[in-house]
Amino acid sequence: MKRVLAALGLMVLFASGLYGEDMARIRLPEPKVRGEVSVEEAIDARRSVRGYSSKELSLEQISQLLWACQGITDKRKALRASPSAGALYPLEIYLVKRDGIFHYIPEGHALEKVSDKDARGELAGAAYSQAFVAEAPADIIVTAVYERIMSKYGERGIRYTDMEAGHAAENVFLQAKALGLDSVAVGAFSDASVAGILGLPKDRKPLYILPVGYKR
Repeated sequence: MKRVLAALGLMVLFASGLYGEDMARIRLPEPKVRGEVSVEEAIDARRSVRGYSSKELSLEQISQLLWACQGITDKRKALRASPSAGALYPLEIYLVKRDGIFHYIPEGHALEKVSDKDARGELAGAAYSQAFVAEAPADIIVTAVYERIMSKYGERGIRYTDMEAGHAAENVFLQAKALGLDSVAVGAFSDASVAGILGLPKDRKPLYILPVGYKR
């Protein structure tokens, strides 16, 4: 009986994608490439919102937002949702929710858990007490590894990276609106504090905090 139960347990792990290398990763639902809101409607309706309800986002919504930000849209060439100089992709995306801190992995469209703690309060403190950062059910943090682009473009690569962060953030804003959600761009924060909260490697610099949720 014990052997049967053990075998069944392994079958569940294989089926759920939580075995071997995937044990530390959460595979996200497949993103949709067709919705009910047009690009024009999303542009027209988008506003910066600084008050959110406590309603949690679904895994499907999280999947769609992260895909819009940095997801792979051409699997053959590994091209992503936002343009990047030389297709070098210097951005690394993090997600902060009630159940922890996560790093987005575009290859395989998955989340890698960094920490179990709810760091939204700390993140709001790092953003000079902007309370809505803690209030939002999800905060997407855009970070950059400048060296990936500077190795080819030199100092100009800094500008290209910052431009790319803007492309990715606008994708998030429009995707959020298409999902019936709201968002806002936050650029006022202590870089060192945000890096410490997320446990960023030294080469990753935080550029944006993007709170996303249901308008209060």
